Amino acid sequence: MNKLWVFAILFLTYLSYSSWVYTMGTNRASEMSVRQQYGKQLYQDYNCQSCHQLFGLGGFLGPELTTVISDKNRGELYAKVLLENGAIRMPNFHFTPAQVDAILDYLKYVDANAFTYKLNGGK
Repeated sequence: MNKLWVFAILFLTYLSYSSWVYTMGTNRASEMSVRQQYGKQLYQDYNCQSCHQLFGLGGFLGPELTTVISDKNRGELYAKVLLENGAIRMPNFHFTPAQVDAILDYLKYVDANAFTYKLNGGK
């Protein structure tokens, strides 16, 4: 009888936690603006994920970009200069100023919504 109560309590706990996760538990992210969506589209169109990672997913040739905006050693200016000019291993895609701003806005969105990623130290 004791095992039945333990099972019932664990099962009800699982159900309540699952319902919370799939309803309100993942509502922390804000919605993307049109410019952020454009930046995301550019990120995908230029295949940035083949070299860079967001939230640990992507290539390993370039630096991880999830928290590039809030990183005290890199920051927004660092990202902007690389987007405008390229680097040794990063090609110069000749982005227009509007495209650079859109990609930076997308990276700001990613950085602002990296709650647990920042807590876990980027792992």
